Amino acid sequence: MRYAIKAMLAIGLVSTGANASEIAHYEFDSETLGAPYPYTLYTPDGFTKSDKRYPVMYLLHGSFGNENDWASKGSLQETADTLIEQGKIPPALIVMPGSQSWWVDGYNEPAATAFINDLLPHIESTWPVISNREGRVIGGLSAGGYGTINFVFQHPDMFAAGAALSPAVYTPLPPKHSSAWNHPAYLNEEGNFSEELWEDLNYTTYIDDYMTGEEIVPLYINSGDHDTFDIAYHATELYQTLREHQPNQVELRIVDGDHEWSVWENTLPEAMEYVFRFASRPLGALPE
Repeated sequence: MRYAIKAMLAIGLVSTGANASEIAHYEFDSETLGAPYPYTLYTPDGFTKSDKRYPVMYLLHGSFGNENDWASKGSLQETADTLIEQGKIPPALIVMPGSQSWWVDGYNEPAATAFINDLLPHIESTWPVISNREGRVIGGLSAGGYGTINFVFQHPDMFAAGAALSPAVYTPLPPKHSSAWNHPAYLNEEGNFSEELWEDLNYTTYIDDYMTGEEIVPLYINSGDHDTFDIAYHATELYQTLREHQPNQVELRIVDGDHEWSVWENTLPEAMEYVFRFASRPLGALPE
């Protein structure tokens, strides 16, 4: 095994068996943030005895969430274990980073830059993952779904596929009861929500370049049909736009539910199956 890192806190184990999957918490010093960058990591059964390099999924939390949400609220470990055991996805590492922003370079922190310039290189230099486009997929819920769409549109050469669950892709502006209106990422020096910053950082700024570029990133998009933020409407609008560009590489699911964990927990298996269809299988070890 070529990795070496000190865990801050182990937050869960499937069992005490030597080869069981694990969920553990880590952090590293981010040059961009000038602060520790936390993340939770899922490693599959057999990982500690393997010399393979694995595909990796980056799974983003929502507004005012943290790196523990997917593991503690979304049944991530159980879902990944089951899908791998059933052969529906390959053995993979799943990175759940923590951010105080909406995955943008907002007023409070340059989260997008830190994700691309600090987190990804850290993961690829620390853990045995496949460090090319075919080795990376990305997903997230709500603000994390918004971040997923933005990262895919800005960096289509970096991700093999993406999954946006109830993505907060509001256009032109978020609804007034959205947490975006009081999130530090979008609050200017006067403490007011910046409509200009929202519009500058929203996916609509990047979609034209994405659609005229060479790379196509397959996307899975969903929403609850009773989503209190009308995300079913916004998700469908995004889907219709993408369907013209990549008709066989975008999926939309409108499911029963609100903007809630039951929707994300129940649709995570299908989302993971979708993105890993386009990812590499584990590869042999790098030569010494």
